[in-house]
Amino acid sequence: MPDALTFSISSTEFNENYTPSADSRLTTNFANLARGEHCQQNLRNALTMINRRFNSLAHWDNPDGERYALELEIISANVHLNSMQGDQDFPLLEMLDTSILDRKTGVRSRGAIGNNFSSYVRDYDFSVVLPESIDATGRPVPPADFGDLHGRLFEHFLNSAAYRERFEQLPVICISVSTSKIYRRNGNRHPVLGWEYRQDEDSLTDAYFAKMGLRVRYFMPEGSVAPLAFYFRGDLLGDYTDLQLISLISTMETFQKIYRPEIYHANSPAPAIYQPSLGAQDFSPTRISYDREERTQLGKIQGKFTEEHFIAPHRELLESWASNCTVPAA
Repeated sequence: MPDALTFSISSTEFNENYTPSADSRLTTNFANLARGEHCQQNLRNALTMINRRFNSLAHWDNPDGERYALELEIISANVHLNSMQGDQDFPLLEMLDTSILDRKTGVRSRGAIGNNFSSYVRDYDFSVVLPESIDATGRPVPPADFGDLHGRLFEHFLNSAAYRERFEQLPVICISVSTSKIYRRNGNRHPVLGWEYRQDEDSLTDAYFAKMGLRVRYFMPEGSVAPLAFYFRGDLLGDYTDLQLISLISTMETFQKIYRPEIYHANSPAPAIYQPSLGAQDFSPTRISYDREERTQLGKIQGKFTEEHFIAPHRELLESWASNCTVPAA
């Protein structure tokens, strides 16, 4: 039964000439930037921000702040179903892979994989399942199996031949901190990741990612104004080089500055006890066009698309597969 689902990977270079394909998830941050009248300038500005931030963090033996450049690829994974309806493919997830070019030596090295992680099934869970699971007060209460299928699909993908043949390391997923939680600086300071923060209880997103076999730590890098949430397996501090961690920070902090400037482009850094807010007014918007409301609406559309073309027609197969799929320990 586990062989009923297999995976394939394709990639697209992400640069100032990038155009989303017909299969790309339009809610993905990089796809949103590549739309509209000023798309090329949007992309050019975002890539410039990423490279400047990388060099500001990789400052050793880099006096001019121009030694490194990041090269980015969009990794798209499809799931292949062998079902009673015949063989079918469905777009599962996308994320960014990074390569680090050392202009001084001409050497390219692997950066972090996992940047800008997004998935259709996650759209379905948060845009279809969750709004339908509310209590008497109207508060969403996730069902007990919320995220189970997504978690098993993600785990199975990481253990697939398609992933293992292409990537030597596991992905690190870096996203915004939750606006519903309070974060406290704990005194731990990493030379690259910066000050560590902790929260008193898991957020819904933390619980969802835990079903993907990922745990979370929160760090605010030097020069940042708010902590980022890092979801990972293994040892975040030991499994990745400093430059790989910097590739992750520079990429994801840039997108968060564009997408959530109230938090990540604030005019003052987060204090020792911090609750982020999208209602904050003391921030500097970037000069990059990004339609946050449209992104939210597209998430709902893509959640419905997933229900119609993946969940509903293959529900019996997916439930049987998930119940028989062994999930490795995190």
